[in-house]
Amino acid sequence: MTMAYQILIHTPVWVFVLFAYLVWQGIQAMRPRTTPIWRALILPVVFIVWGASRIGFGHQDGAGPLIAWIAAALALLPLGVLTPRPFDVDHRTGEIIRPGSVFALIRNLVVFSLQYAVGVISAIDAGDRAFAIMFGRAVSGATAGYFIGSTVALLIAYRRKRALG
Repeated sequence: MTMAYQILIHTPVWVFVLFAYLVWQGIQAMRPRTTPIWRALILPVVFIVWGASRIGFGHQDGAGPLIAWIAAALALLPLGVLTPRPFDVDHRTGEIIRPGSVFALIRNLVVFSLQYAVGVISAIDAGDRAFAIMFGRAVSGATAGYFIGSTVALLIAYRRKRALG
């Protein structure tokens, strides 16, 4: 219990703010909604930046961590591209019309939990534990890869649907 308390009190405030934002966004996504394209890109950009931020931080024994990051990013990029994201476009305003779904809430919580776990492992000084370092880079790469693929697919679909109107 003491370790969990220590982890929580040493967690930066921005992490709690980000968690609240991700939960709020996930709950909002459960209802049908209309949003401008730029708002639909905020969350993917946050996760891409968070995933990419780990490339240069922490222990760097050789190219292994970078290779783990790249391999995981490349592995999940196609999943991001292929994940269905049903939406229509309001051709008058250009806004995206999305049906409600619990998928975003679940995805946000899973990705946040994995990234938070990686942050905790890094803070506990996993510098001499090669597996923890590789796992952290792989999670970060997978996050970035998935959301890069998802963003590219969203922008392509949006452009196509706008052209049809």
